[in-house]
Amino acid sequence: MYYHCPDCGRKFKYATDLIPVAGERFGCCPDCGAEGVFEKEGARTPDDLDYAEVDE
Repeated sequence: MYYHCPDCGRKFKYATDLIPVAGERFGCCPDCGAEGVFEKEGARTPDDLDYAEVDE
């Protein structure tokens, strides 16, 4: 799942298997903690490297 932060502008991605680990923090920016804006879901895309991977 791909997100961007509305506060700091960072792009980041979460693997769906982190849902039970991250809990309520799933989808939140790893830098500032703001709730991320969902962009897309699915397999890796050409712009995948633009998104930092969150690995709780």
